[in-house]
Amino acid sequence: MKTRFILIQTSHAGNVGAVARAMRTMGFDDLVLVDPRWPDVLTHQEAIDRASGATDVLQRARVVQTLDEALDGIQHLCATAMVARDFGPPTRTPRAHFDQLKQDWGYGAEDGLNGMGMAFLFGCERYGMRNEDVYRSHVALQIPTAPDFGSLNLASAVQVIAYEWRQWLDANAADRQQTKAALPGSTRAQGIPLADAAAVAGMLEHWRCGLEAIGYLDPAAPKKLMPRLQQIFNRAQLSDPEIHLLRGIAKSMLYIAAQKSDERDGLKDSADAT
Repeated sequence: MKTRFILIQTSHAGNVGAVARAMRTMGFDDLVLVDPRWPDVLTHQEAIDRASGATDVLQRARVVQTLDEALDGIQHLCATAMVARDFGPPTRTPRAHFDQLKQDWGYGAEDGLNGMGMAFLFGCERYGMRNEDVYRSHVALQIPTAPDFGSLNLASAVQVIAYEWRQWLDANAADRQQTKAALPGSTRAQGIPLADAAAVAGMLEHWRCGLEAIGYLDPAAPKKLMPRLQQIFNRAQLSDPEIHLLRGIAKSMLYIAAQKSDERDGLKDSADAT
């Protein structure tokens, strides 16, 4: 299963190196940095020193400008947020969420989870994660800490989550050797791959345009309509055929809105002519 760690607007080169080391000790090497403070952070001496030999992770890592680029090929997004939001995805401990995945995904596909992509998102050291990035995630992971001192260093947070995920992957691999029976009801159990984050984002943008066109969404006061739809679709675990269906609905919204606009323009022209 593809596992990616994504650092958003990281400000300290040493933390990038320490994250690479934390990942490497758990057997992961897919690291992506979104708009870091230092464009050359992957070759920065402090990053290399703090990697403590995990330079192969730094060499494979990528720097991109947007989160959308970082999510290529990813189906499931886990934000990391020590403070629970009043709105957004559910907040769970890593272990509780990973246990839930076993029920959601099942074991039906012959390739197990090989076609799936999991991403763990980590925000800026100073400000944490932006609400917009949390909203598009399937869950906000909250590491249990002492209530009066809950701040974790970035690399420490990565280490904890990487450890919990490694434990889950190893246990899940053992379970799949014992049973090939699918858990009914889930898209994965039926052997249908989930749509990736880019497909879901494209569909949501299509819906935003359609909802604005029919007057359901006011672009001047959107409130939380689109993040709410994001959460609904995340819970639905959409497949590519379902994405196509939903985009067809959005296309129809735009078509009907355009027709009505043409009719109004025609009536106005007729009135002006008289």
